[in-house]
Amino acid sequence: MDKKVLSVKGKEVRKITLDDTVFAREVSDGAIYHAVRNELANMRVGTASTKSRSEVAGSHRKPWRQKGTGRARAGTFQSPVRVGGGIAFGPKPRDYSYRLPKKMKRVAMKSLLSLKNGTDDLIVVEDFTVESGKTRDLSAILSVLTGQERTVLILGDDDSMVKRAGRNIPWLRMLSYNRLRAHDLFYGGKLVVTETAAQRLNEFYSDASGKGTVPGKEKP
Repeated sequence: MDKKVLSVKGKEVRKITLDDTVFAREVSDGAIYHAVRNELANMRVGTASTKSRSEVAGSHRKPWRQKGTGRARAGTFQSPVRVGGGIAFGPKPRDYSYRLPKKMKRVAMKSLLSLKNGTDDLIVVEDFTVESGKTRDLSAILSVLTGQERTVLILGDDDSMVKRAGRNIPWLRMLSYNRLRAHDLFYGGKLVVTETAAQRLNEFYSDASGKGTVPGKEKP
């Protein structure tokens, strides 16, 4: 499929061919869900911790005798039913991260690119840089393209000046073509892709690249 390439002024300068298997495939809602869930789980620090009845400080003597007081029997001050006692089944430090199958992650990324392209929220812009490295210069360029809507910018090269200019823009997220994040792509309003990044996405995620396939087996 052909897609317009815009200049930094918002004018069409040429067209680029995008791979249908990457930018126009059937959207897999399940793959997107699992990719976003995986990223959020991997971000959890898992440091929440509570003390059980065996860890709470205090005397271990029996509060009162077993019978004859008219009160419920009690064996320790650290019981979870008492104020200041231990926590029953409370959280302990744990690792929430897990690995997502590579094939599913590839399907999720291609589905997200296709989803944005299908709703005309994907914009291909000619390669540019911000020589000054100033936030206002990059903000002016993106304002023409997206109107300061929540934006994700996908770069084809590791342009340090663009990254420097964009790190203080609250409505902007910057990603490399080979390090996409499902959460940013899904919740970002507009997706701005540089021309070089679009070409590399074609190569990186294309079914013809052979990535994500099992050796010795044909692709479906």
